[in-house]
Amino acid sequence: MSNPVEPTGNQVTAEFNLERLKGKVALVTGGAAGFGKAIATRFCREGAKVLIGDLNESGAGSVAKSLGSSAIGVKMDVTSASSWQSAIERCVQEFGRLDIVINNAGTTYKNKPTLTVEEDEFDRVFNVNVKSVYLSVKYAIPEIQKHGEGGSMINISSIGSVRPRPGLVWYNSSKGAVSNATKGLAAEFGKDQIRVNALCPLLSGTALFESFVGVPATEENLKKFAEAIPLGRLTQPEDVANMATYLVSDEGKFVTGVNLEVDGGRGI
Repeated sequence: MSNPVEPTGNQVTAEFNLERLKGKVALVTGGAAGFGKAIATRFCREGAKVLIGDLNESGAGSVAKSLGSSAIGVKMDVTSASSWQSAIERCVQEFGRLDIVINNAGTTYKNKPTLTVEEDEFDRVFNVNVKSVYLSVKYAIPEIQKHGEGGSMINISSIGSVRPRPGLVWYNSSKGAVSNATKGLAAEFGKDQIRVNALCPLLSGTALFESFVGVPATEENLKKFAEAIPLGRLTQPEDVANMATYLVSDEGKFVTGVNLEVDGGRGI
């Protein structure tokens, strides 16, 4: 259930080993690949301990193994209350606390006319993209509140939440719900110094490019799509990891309730 992006090469480099997250514990959903993998990797290199949750248990374990004792990987279904409870319990058992939640796991259906979207496709998109955030709040926020030192939640939304287009109407609306909930949650839990923000990335050029855009991920199509972006390229996982690190670190301690567009200007 990882968000549909894949890193290309070693994009999160040693130059970022600043230990800005030393002493923090994070739970990253959809962390076996793409944005989630990049975020988990960067957090560990900044000194955090990370639980990587993903339906792809072997993938989550592989990423965790590459990060050493700073990370553990578990099988996690973000649409399941019991799965959230188990992941949080494991996180506290292994690392002693929970400070940060990254709601990265997400899904979509293939770009197509709205009248052809099936009910099960609609249900799956809202369960994975929206219900997961509800469950994270229900079970993770009380755990963060326990230590009384505040914390941070980042919801991975989409540029489609603010710039919706035909073909992915229900996916975009699910991300619109995520962005709206982010602001409400920030207002509600600010008194606890728990900051809630969202990142709104553009897609990356991966195998699921066709699902989002509706055309094959050929060199010509990728180039054509990139030409419509002011900064001239698609999102890289490290772009999202950089912004996530800023928002959960002390550098972002007065930032809450924002929907930060990480899209190279696509939303302009």
